[in-house]
Amino acid sequence: MNPATSLPIHGVFCASATPVLEDGTPDHAAFATHCQALLDEGCDGIALLGTTGEANSFSIAQRQALLDKVIAAGISAQRLLPGTSQTNVADTVTLMRHAVEAGVKATVVLPPFYYKGVSDEGLFRFYAEAIEGVGRDDLRVVLYHIPPIAQVGLSVELVGRLLEAFPGVVVGIKDSSGKLESMQQFASTFGDFSVLAGADPFMLPLLRSGGAGCITSSSNLIANHLRVVFDGWFEPEQHEKVEAAQARINAWRDLSNAYVQLPTIKAMLAKRRNHPGWTRLRPPLVELTPAELDIVWAKMSVLEGQEHV
Repeated sequence: MNPATSLPIHGVFCASATPVLEDGTPDHAAFATHCQALLDEGCDGIALLGTTGEANSFSIAQRQALLDKVIAAGISAQRLLPGTSQTNVADTVTLMRHAVEAGVKATVVLPPFYYKGVSDEGLFRFYAEAIEGVGRDDLRVVLYHIPPIAQVGLSVELVGRLLEAFPGVVVGIKDSSGKLESMQQFASTFGDFSVLAGADPFMLPLLRSGGAGCITSSSNLIANHLRVVFDGWFEPEQHEKVEAAQARINAWRDLSNAYVQLPTIKAMLAKRRNHPGWTRLRPPLVELTPAELDIVWAKMSVLEGQEHV
């Protein structure tokens, strides 16, 4: 049996990108189609409206509508992990409560990221007020540790305090620090706690260290390979198959980082989903140049060809 499946939140979750229409609003139909494709390709669930989903470039109403529309389109709420963070408690509570009332599996909650150099005490108060403000026993929170972007990180001590104060509510952490040792420390320190890698190359070593899986941007494109790794990492007879899948994961991840990652991911999705609208981004992010787009698509074709040899 896969040891990771004993943890509260486990498996392959896609940090999904958000397609937008020409007027800059989310494309609900294209998003629902993408989510269903991701589930068909091997994802256990969708972590929508995170960093890759450009969450902080949309209004609260737009974020709520995207969640409502994808559920109405037939995607089970229990397969969704929406990002529900704002820089203030009141708006964070609004997003968290809406998500819980919609029946989601868990909410993914960034720390307040405007003020820098804040204390663990301040961060604890933010999370405590948000959780208590929602005031529901069915709330489940996955913390979001992404210091390279937020510039506000979550310490082991803070996580321990939150687990003690809110047992059964705070159930995991997405670690996008880019440091395997950070993920391993969370996994080794806390039992029955889901540590999810925020980058694809780290899922396999994290699983071997007691981790629960991943929430990654490249899974918009390579969910099938991540599925192979998650399902087979613990079986010695699957070692060769897992290592081959990991090599493909790393190659696709390298391509997604060839330029600024999010515009590159969306450019790759435009080709994969045969939908040019995927290339659009919300300010302050900008799309790839036509020359960059041609290079990325050509390299995608090479990778796709290698997979069918």
